[in-house]
Amino acid sequence: MFRVATRGFSQEFERWTDAVNTANSLKPNCKSWLEDIRIFDGENLVWVYSLSHTYPQYIGPGTYKRLAILFLQEAVEEDKQMAEDSGDNHT
Repeated sequence: MFRVATRGFSQEFERWTDAVNTANSLKPNCKSWLEDIRIFDGENLVWVYSLSHTYPQYIGPGTYKRLAILFLQEAVEEDKQMAEDSGDNHT
């Protein structure tokens, strides 16, 4: 379970893709150097965005690779589901 948290906002997600998309949509709300957006995987902080860095920071060894693989797995599952829903079995 992933949780996106920032000042005045906290929401939980089953999928990494949904969590990171929500976090990215909140970036324009970071107006000061003291604000940030965080994503937790369970209790572990795995992603942080703030104005002090050009790009989001992945926290912990191997975190970027693990989350990139999860992102791809979720995309493949979503593609399969869309194909099943449309009746297309050519995947």
